[in-house]
Amino acid sequence: MDDAERQGRIFETMFARLALTAARPLPPALLQPALDLIVATLRRNHPHAFARLEELDDAEVLIDPVDLPLAFRLRLGPAGVRLRLCRRDGEAAGAVIRGEFPVLLDLLEGRTDGDALFFSRDLVIEGDTAVVVALRNAVDGEDIDLAADLAAALGPFARLLAPARQAATRLHDDLAELHGLLLSPATRRLEGVERRLARLEKKSH
Repeated sequence: MDDAERQGRIFETMFARLALTAARPLPPALLQPALDLIVATLRRNHPHAFARLEELDDAEVLIDPVDLPLAFRLRLGPAGVRLRLCRRDGEAAGAVIRGEFPVLLDLLEGRTDGDALFFSRDLVIEGDTAVVVALRNAVDGEDIDLAADLAAALGPFARLLAPARQAATRLHDDLAELHGLLLSPATRRLEGVERRLARLEKKSH
């Protein structure tokens, strides 16, 4: 992953976390128009994928980004494609796709191999795997770039994304550095304890 892609993933994850944290106390009906706009934008840019999704039997997939505060329910089938926010402890879904948000985004955009993610346990699939396979086949080869699709929908406001992305990356790197500085003394102490325990264990033998 090059620097531009890394910046993009950091920004997208931070933005999604902030947005969903703010959304938690709000009524779902208030948030649904924003999700409908995302789906409408993707439908406009990727009509063939949506045609394939609407040819599937009726199904619901729980998409669970484990590093974000809320999950998504994706409805597929002839009644249309619809996305809505939900809590993880809500009603059961026919299939579940679970992983960290950047992993799920890479899977949607075809940047990584879903089988490899599954076997590496970065991705967990539960329930009706046939639905998940059909979903992946429908979006396969569509060259989806979610950030670019949504930026196009923002029109003139899209030019604000580049500085926001850079600021988010700097903030992420600064927090990671601070985290390392705060943990390093405790890490050194733990390593010292482990060395002493190892010496005592050798002496006991």
